[in-house]
Amino acid sequence: MKRTSVTFNLNEPLIFERSGPAKTAYTLPPLDVEDVPVEEILESKYLRQEVQGFPEVSEVELIRHYTRLSTWNYHIDLGMYPLGSCSMKYNPKLNERVARISNIALTHPLQEEQHSQGNLEILFKLQEALKELTAMDAVSLQPAGGAQAEFTGILMIRACHLSRQGDPRKFVLIPDSAHGTNPASAVLAGYEVISIPSNQEGRIDVQELAEKMTEEVACLMLTNPNTMGIFETQIEEIAQIVHQKGGLIYMDGANFNALMGYARPGEMGIDVLHLNLHKTFSTPHGGGGPGSGPVACKKDLSRYLPVPRVEQEGGRYRLNSDEPASIGRVHAFYGNFGMAVRALCYILTCGREGLKELSGMAVLSANYVRRQLEEYYELPYDTPILHEVVFSDKRQNEKGVTTLDIAKRLIDYGFHPPTTYFPLIVPGALMIEPTESHSKEELDAFIEAMIAISREARDDPDSVTSAPTTAKLTRLDEVGAARSPHLRWRQ
Repeated sequence: MKRTSVTFNLNEPLIFERSGPAKTAYTLPPLDVEDVPVEEILESKYLRQEVQGFPEVSEVELIRHYTRLSTWNYHIDLGMYPLGSCSMKYNPKLNERVARISNIALTHPLQEEQHSQGNLEILFKLQEALKELTAMDAVSLQPAGGAQAEFTGILMIRACHLSRQGDPRKFVLIPDSAHGTNPASAVLAGYEVISIPSNQEGRIDVQELAEKMTEEVACLMLTNPNTMGIFETQIEEIAQIVHQKGGLIYMDGANFNALMGYARPGEMGIDVLHLNLHKTFSTPHGGGGPGSGPVACKKDLSRYLPVPRVEQEGGRYRLNSDEPASIGRVHAFYGNFGMAVRALCYILTCGREGLKELSGMAVLSANYVRRQLEEYYELPYDTPILHEVVFSDKRQNEKGVTTLDIAKRLIDYGFHPPTTYFPLIVPGALMIEPTESHSKEELDAFIEAMIAISREARDDPDSVTSAPTTAKLTRLDEVGAARSPHLRWRQ
């Protein structure tokens, strides 16, 4: 059964085209002091000449313009957002209310420590909670997201090798199913990347790892569970292989939503890892960000963490910048503070058992979707999964229907598409992560839509390859849009 879709008037005038003289949405009040000098802020030579006159519209036209734009967008408050590897969880409104408390939201980042004790306590308590959840010894909240956190962790590993032997080593080992930012972070830190293939189970090939792990390798960058949603069951053997050669293990913790409360990376032999507050701990993701990617590490690496660090001493909280071995700052001030507030609120609201239950529900949801759809879509690996499932378009492709077509057709059924064509080791991949945010009824509706599309691909492939047909815009030239974007309105 198809969902009801919103109809759009594509010929409706844009706000710029509604402009007219004497229309006013807001008027600035007069200066309250007559002798305040009014000076030209920018000389005319610095102004773009083609920008002459902003649109003049009424208040109701302005409100309707932005409200109309909001209906053109799909978001997590509107419906299911099954992006595999991205963990698009619901953002509890309680977190937003707490983050907007004036004493929290309006604190200036340059305010002195003695007047910022409450905010520093928030940061400290979040650090302690993340340490407990991961079994690590130290945490920095500075990085602004997963990619910057990876780079931070690799710089710490490089600094560690330099201090031990004066040599940062040369290579970083990365599984072929890794997130694309992993090799980018390693290269930016000055390393060469060696890829480790996956075996027939979708896990890292341990024998290949043992052959490529030499004393020139700085670290292994590992995602666990990996991007197939599969847990690396040989993680202790993997850690032993790497550590025997003097290497370290960096864990991409993007998929920690599958482990929280059940398993702790610090007990698996992990040396450094990052977490995504916008994935596991429910802070806004993407355009609702900004992101936050705390880095956690074992004690031997803690002296390389970014500064300043929030510490507790004698019942007071302070910022410590006196760490000579630190890699330095990676973000202004203390990181994205508002995200830390939201994440701590989420952790305290859920509690230990609540967080564990959430992970269990995420794993259950993914396995439910897998079981219901494996009759209709190709499953590249028959290995048990945790929080996400990856299918391929192999069966549908026999009728000329691709992963992209399936994703576009889902829009007609009222759903945001899952992640497509990733991980790269699965041709035509459809990567689905339902998280714990959705009811069984919502999952059933998504499953029903996916089954309907599989039948359409078999019986009426044109209905899929021509999709979407009910969206505001139909099939876009995505390559052209990426290469030649139009970033501003033209008459």
